[in-house]
Amino acid sequence: MSNILQDVNERSHLAGTNKFELLLFRLGEDAGGRREIFGINVFKVREALVMPQVTSMPGAPTHVLGVANIRGQIVPVIDLPAMVGCKPKGLNILIVTEYERSVQGFAVEEVEEITRLEWSRVLSAEANSVGGMITSIARLDADSDKTRLALVLDVEKVLRDVLPSRVQEVNTAQIGDALELPPGSVILAADDSFVARNQIEKVLQALHAPYVMAKTGKEAWDKLQSLAHDAKTEGKRVNDKVAAVLTDLEMPEMDGFTLTRKIKDDDRFKRIPVVIHSSLTGQANEDHARNVGADGYVAKFVANDLGIALRRVIDAAALQPA
Repeated sequence: MSNILQDVNERSHLAGTNKFELLLFRLGEDAGGRREIFGINVFKVREALVMPQVTSMPGAPTHVLGVANIRGQIVPVIDLPAMVGCKPKGLNILIVTEYERSVQGFAVEEVEEITRLEWSRVLSAEANSVGGMITSIARLDADSDKTRLALVLDVEKVLRDVLPSRVQEVNTAQIGDALELPPGSVILAADDSFVARNQIEKVLQALHAPYVMAKTGKEAWDKLQSLAHDAKTEGKRVNDKVAAVLTDLEMPEMDGFTLTRKIKDDDRFKRIPVVIHSSLTGQANEDHARNVGADGYVAKFVANDLGIALRRVIDAAALQPA
């Protein structure tokens, strides 16, 4: 246990090629008496520590145990087992996360290990009709019928449900003028979170920008291939079909870094501007985004910032020679 707690901070800056590290933990027994494995990307984790003193707050939202003083910062503590309907033997560990420009702690029963996986071993929960608070399902062992499965939490949905005041609503009146896209073109957007896709759609609608939405990086790549085929059939360039790509980083099957690299390494697509839109903030991630060829990087979720980033890269692309 002590090694796991020490390693979280040291390994939280991993930026591999379609790989990531998953912090695995337990929340207790579910209604059927099972103790499932849950996971959260190490990128989101500041640290995991033995449960500190929690100060209860009168009128706190449901499932908020109170607040804790973590290295001089007061953070809300969320009862994660209660949220997903599990009964723990005790709330022994606090996982402190930084997500969408905010810090919060998740109380869990126990932390098990950190495991490194290929994104190709992670499947979309929505595609398997078991969404809700779970965004994806990770196959932890070698591909077989007996592989252990980890349920990867949709933290965006958890925070929206528990702390809705922290979620910035889209004010369409402040988004600005409509984007000037080439006639017949769309913005291709990819995000595995239902909540995030809903927010992105509101921004794109406010910008009067036609769009195609994907749930994973692989789905976005496949849609890009289809649009390229349509463009060729019509005697057009793929740039005439796709004005920009907007991608999350953490996604099942193919992450945003890999998607961006594949786009920029392909002569058909390399002129399409790519904006990475992620809750994984930090200079290391922004530097890696530039290294794989991204044209922009914007942290979730401020609608105005997203609109500005899209406008900037699309305007810049319009100035490039044909």
